Amino acid sequence: MLIYVTEAKYLHDYEVELKFNDGKKGVVNLENELYGTMFEPLKDKKVFASVKLDKDLDTIAWENGADLAPEFLYYESFKNDKTLAKQFKEWGCA
Repeated sequence: MLIYVTEAKYLHDYEVELKFNDGKKGVVNLENELYGTMFEPLKDKKVFASVKLDKDLDTIAWENGADLAPEFLYYESFKNDKTLAKQFKEWGCA
């Protein structure tokens, strides 16, 4: 099953609540992921807060063109869920 983001809501700081096409909802904290040319500007919380669901990409994105793979977001949201360990291993995340 291909995973993609169906809803996104900025919460606070560097946290975003996400809903995925399998119906799961989770919260991802991206504070430690904001490095590199595209992501450095997102360290400004006002810029980060402008996160939107990009329906063309099926993930979250920002005005500067930064986006994150939905599989990465899914992993970050549910990495402690033991029932998903096999899936994450197949994706090469764990």
